[in-house]
Order: sequence, then C-alpha cells, then structure tokens
Amino acid sequence: MKYPRLLMSSSWRRLLLLLAAMPIIVMVVAVLYMLGMQMFEHDPRTFWQSLEWASETMTSTGYGRDNHWNHPMMVVFVVTIQFFGLAVVFVLFPLALIPFFERYFEQRLARTLPEQRNDYVLIYRHGPAVNSLIAELGRHEVPVVILEEDEGLARRLRERGNKVVHGGFTDDDFELGSMQNVRAIIANGKDHDNASMIVSARQEGYKGPIYAFVEKPSHRRPMVLAGATAAYTPRHVLAAALAAKASERIAPRVGGVRHLSAHLEVSDLRIHKNSELAGKTLVEANIRARTGATVVGHWGRGDFVALPRADSVLEAGALILAVGSDEAIARLGKLATPLSRRGGFLICGYGEVGFKVAQMLRDVGEKVTVIDRRDIEGVDVVGDALDPRTLRKANITESRAVILALDAGPTLLAASMLRDLAPEVLLIARVNRAENVARVRQAGVDFAMSISQIAAQILTQQLLGEQSISLEPNVKLTRVSATGLAGKTPHESKVSQQTGCAIVAIERDDNVLVEFGAGFTIQKHDIIYICGSHESVMDYFKAYPQPRDPALEPSLS
Repeated sequence: MKYPRLLMSSSWRRLLLLLAAMPIIVMVVAVLYMLGMQMFEHDPRTFWQSLEWASETMTSTGYGRDNHWNHPMMVVFVVTIQFFGLAVVFVLFPLALIPFFERYFEQRLARTLPEQRNDYVLIYRHGPAVNSLIAELGRHEVPVVILEEDEGLARRLRERGNKVVHGGFTDDDFELGSMQNVRAIIANGKDHDNASMIVSARQEGYKGPIYAFVEKPSHRRPMVLAGATAAYTPRHVLAAALAAKASERIAPRVGGVRHLSAHLEVSDLRIHKNSELAGKTLVEANIRARTGATVVGHWGRGDFVALPRADSVLEAGALILAVGSDEAIARLGKLATPLSRRGGFLICGYGEVGFKVAQMLRDVGEKVTVIDRRDIEGVDVVGDALDPRTLRKANITESRAVILALDAGPTLLAASMLRDLAPEVLLIARVNRAENVARVRQAGVDFAMSISQIAAQILTQQLLGEQSISLEPNVKLTRVSATGLAGKTPHESKVSQQTGCAIVAIERDDNVLVEFGAGFTIQKHDIIYICGSHESVMDYFKAYPQPRDPALEPSLS
C-alpha cells in the first residue's frame, strides 16, 4: 500500500525547522542577556532568570522585574530582541503554521477515480477547450469527473462544484483506479501527457472511447496509435469555422450543418438602412411567410437574442441569423442586405489560428492581408494591429471583413478601434472562452467564436448521441423525430409556446421543407429541425421524449 509523502512536504519541513530552531534561539538570547547584564549593567542575572526574560521578550508577553536598562548597548540589544520577537510571532510562525493547518484541516482531494453507479465522462486536465462541453454535459445530466494534476486548479474546480480527482501519472502515489463506469475519456492535456494518459487507461483495461485534443496536427495519428478513438485539433477547427464565417467559398458557414442536412442553409444578413425591413418588427416584416426562412437570432447594440420575439424591431445596421433553403435565404437576401462579398480579408494576428485562417482563405482564391508584429513569411504588414496607422496601411476601409486572431485583451481594444475607423466593416473574432463572446460583441465584433464552443460541438454528437449544431453560443439547430407531433400542423403543435423552440424545417423522404402551406401536417416518419437555446432544446426533449432511431444516430466518421 502506498502512502502520500506528507512527511516530506514543504509545510512539514518549515514547521519542524521552526520548532527545532526556537529553543536554540531562546537559549542563545538568554546567554547574551546574562552576559550583558553582568558586563554593562553590573546587575548579574542567573541563567534561569535570563531564560525567563528571553521567553517573555520573544513571545511579547511582557516583563517581570526587568523593565528598565541604563547602558546604551543593553538598550540596543533589548530593542533588537523585541523586534525580532515580533517578527517570529507575527511573521515566521504564520508562514510555517498556516500552510500546515491548511493542508491538514482542509478537505483532501480524491486521489483515485470514484466508484459510482452512474456512468460518467472523465476529462483529463481542465482548460478553455472543455468549458462548454462540461456545461453541455451538465445540461444533459451526464456526470463529469475531472482528473487534474495542478493541485491549486483542482481545488478551485472543486469549489465551483465539480467532481475532481487530483493526481498525475508521474506521481509515485497515484493510482488511476477502477474505470468500469467511465463512459468516455476526453484527453485535454499536453500532447505527451495525453499519450501517457491514453496508454495508462488502455493498460488498465479500459475499452471505451477516448477522444484527444492535440496541439499539433502531426500528432493526431500517433495519438490514435497510442489508443485514442479519435484525435482533434480544436484550434484548426476554430480557424476553419472563422474562415467559413468570412467567405462563402468555404461551406458550410456553420461546421456540421451539412452533416445534418444538405438542404439547409444558415446565413447572416445585415439590415441596411434602405431595406424595407428596417424599423419594422418581426411580425410586421412577416419574413417566414414571405421568404420561407426563419429568423433564429438577432443582434442589436452588441447583444444577441435567440429566437427574438415577434415585437422585436429590426433596426438599421442590425444583424440577423436565418435558417432555410437556398431559395428561402436568397429571397430574404433581397429584402435585407447580404454581407458584402467585395474586397479582401484583413487578418490581425498570425499565430496558429491566424495562420490557418489565412491559409484556408488563400486556398480558395480569396485576397488576404495579414498584420503581425513579426516580420515572417506570410505577413504582409509588419506592425501593431492596435495602431491606427498600421490598420490604415493595410487598407482597413477597403476590406470586406476583418478577422481578429488575437488574445482576449487586445481583441476588445482592436474591435473598438476598428469600429471607429471602419464602421461598416464586418468584424469576426476568435476567443478562448465562451463567456468572452458577449464581451467582444459589446466592443463591436459582429461574430465571435470560442475554442470552447468549437470543442464542445466536436464531441456533443459523439457523447450524447444528439444531432445538433451550435449556431451561436446559445443557439442550437437540432434534428429530432416527429414523436408526439404526427397529425398536427406546425402551428397546432404549439412547440414554440411549450418549449421555446421553433420548427424551422421538416425532412420528408429526401426533401427538406421550409415552407408550410395551409393544411400541411406533420407525418409520423418526418424528421423535424428545431432551433432554440440550450435550455429550450432540453425542454423540447422533456416534452417530446425521443425514441432510439438509427436515422437520428450521429455519424462517427
């Protein structure tokens, strides 16, 4: 049996060192006091009397009969010891005792995987890439256990309500434990750590799926050879999503829509000031009846509203997110104003994501200008993307769109600056955490995507068996069966009133219908596409439980 190496911990060493040193220090001070009183004050003290004085002074408890000295040397000595005693009581002791008591009185972190009845998803190492996935699994009531090597992070995660196991594969006292109830493993550490974790899990006899996030594309195949079921590079998937968001030559705009249906399109349109839709409410615009497209999102003043209310006003300059067939989106485009398709693309930042976005856009023949501080191959304008002179040099006003591939802090400032220099230009930004999306939108960004959102989208179908695509951080397009709706018209079903979801399309045979005429009823074998927030989609599944249907099973390819 292995025991934690607690006796060798730093808190133990500090405490033992202090306890061993204190008697020696007190005796040395007592001897010096005894000699000083004899030599300078000519008022001898015994060793025990001097020891009593030293302990009283060092602990700041006060004095007995010795409370006054005449010789300057003794005064200096006494004052020095007084300050030293204060330092020991209020500085040295807390430094030794507080970590000691924190370690032994706080709740200890688990060191092995839990033995629980319900299957759970094991996530190795926490980070931005798994934030949204953890939230999505929580909404589906799928238990999650996080295996974290960083003790400080592990404690913070547990304080937030997560179930955490602390340990690493380089620790002599760490044992993975039973894995019979592990539903799937997500490896989110460094590539070499992921490989160690995967090999260890397979050696323990785990035969379930293991999905690995890798940093370098060249490591995907070695990770699979090590035992991973699949390996993904979230940053490259994010780059592909950003590039598709910018250029219509890269389709689909939302990764995975084609996986749901080849007949549906998702489009972003801006309400031009001269559009007949500007200033009207959604009910007045009557977009669904006139075009067949469904408005599933609306941006106004930096805020995104999923499934906006009928009385929501389509303000000039606002952006709408619509779902429908190619023809329906084209009809809506004539009423609104499709995003500009003229001019080149300006990419700010040439890190891993910026490089991949530029590569994809150039591969499809788009004109690309790259700004970066480094004078390296692929960078067109060397300079600071936060400098207006650099942006003007890159012809910001003539760009079709600007893609911000920067860190979160510079992105906020760059967005505000770009909005001032080029109010009409389309701004697209990458962020690491889903919670930062709202912040950059407030700064003026039209579209923002997080690596957390992309990573969750990659694995949601694999882990939950749910065919859905995240159009925005809180908007999902989901493919469901017609259970409970057969024989009703879309209006009679009252899905929107009951769940908050909208029926945007119905798949029948090999066709996807987006226009529902009078008397159109839902049939038993129809496949329905609903759109709504994460919460409303969950409400739909509660109201209309889904049977296990092979037609709705996600592809694992």
